[in-house]
Amino acid sequence: MLQGRKILLVVSGSVAAYKALELIRLLRKAGAEVMPILTAGGARFVTKEALAGISGSRVHDDLWAAEAEIGHIRLARWPDLVVLAPASANLLARMANGLADDLATTVLLATRAPVLAAPAMNPAMWAHPANAANVAMLGGRGVAFVGPEEGPMAEPESGLGRLAEPPAILAAMERHFAAGPLSGRHVIVTAGPTQEAIDPVRYIANRSSGRQGYAIAAALAALGARVTLVSGPVALPDPAGVTLRRIESAREMLAAVQAALPADAAVFNAAVADFRPEAAPTQKIKKEPGAQPPEIRLTLNPDILATIAGLDTGRPRLVVGFAAETEKVVEHAKAKRLRKGCDWIVANDVSGDVMGGAENTVHLVTEAGVEDWPRMPKAEVAGRLAARIAEALA
Repeated sequence: MLQGRKILLVVSGSVAAYKALELIRLLRKAGAEVMPILTAGGARFVTKEALAGISGSRVHDDLWAAEAEIGHIRLARWPDLVVLAPASANLLARMANGLADDLATTVLLATRAPVLAAPAMNPAMWAHPANAANVAMLGGRGVAFVGPEEGPMAEPESGLGRLAEPPAILAAMERHFAAGPLSGRHVIVTAGPTQEAIDPVRYIANRSSGRQGYAIAAALAALGARVTLVSGPVALPDPAGVTLRRIESAREMLAAVQAALPADAAVFNAAVADFRPEAAPTQKIKKEPGAQPPEIRLTLNPDILATIAGLDTGRPRLVVGFAAETEKVVEHAKAKRLRKGCDWIVANDVSGDVMGGAENTVHLVTEAGVEDWPRMPKAEVAGRLAARIAEALA
């Protein structure tokens, strides 16, 4: 399935860069055409001559030479897939922030091709909140990841950060080009918070960043699904390959979900406000000197998950809810699954930094039992959940 595929391989600064040579060999054996881009950091560990000799292609390493001869836009339009192997913490950070200060980052900003990143870095660097945030941001934009793996590093340390082995990277590329297991399926995803107006300038909301829901939408799209993402107000870039419907309130979210039906599956990740003010004045509530705070009467918002799970006709085959809990996480999630009538509940403990954080620890609660997943970046949670949805719909 890699026969005739055009692969643009970015080799960045990591001692693991030598493994790019073996990856190129495997790719050429599989029938792919490989064109390497070597960063200044990558050139500290592997030579242009070695990459050229193994790939049978010219190695590009100079933005200005590329401008004179081929142009970064032509280079960006050439591949079927861009692979970053190894992807250093520096390259991921520059990519996440849209920098274009060398040939690699300029091509990454200009390309329309999908991107697969194989990170390689010290375990402390991989676990650092700044790097985790960059990985989550890139995952939300549709960048796929393979690895890193756990094992000994170049320095006398061991942990999560080791570059995935070339056969594992090759397998990830083959999965990318295979017919997506969710091709022809429509999946609805809700994400982010809802905002319930108190008056024209104030609202009730919560701390949801939307990162997990956006990552789920991107992961489902990567598996070939047609994804409708219904999102509350968030500060995130639009995920690639999805249809985005922006809303503010819970009632608007329910209406948008109903309008998107029918669907094969629906994933309700949004942190919907349970209550809204019974009445929202059309003018700002003024704070008068010496006056007491106004009384705000609340009323229940519609239960979106229970509404869709309880449909007699038009119910998605698979309805997945989320349970954000601060105690008795699995116990409350089991009760919620039965109460809402959904098929699965993804439960997570939000007593720490999960709301707005880059990582998550979840438990998948189904009729068959409970799966406890380890703590991992939200993009990886999304990938694992998307794979489970694909299995369920097969």
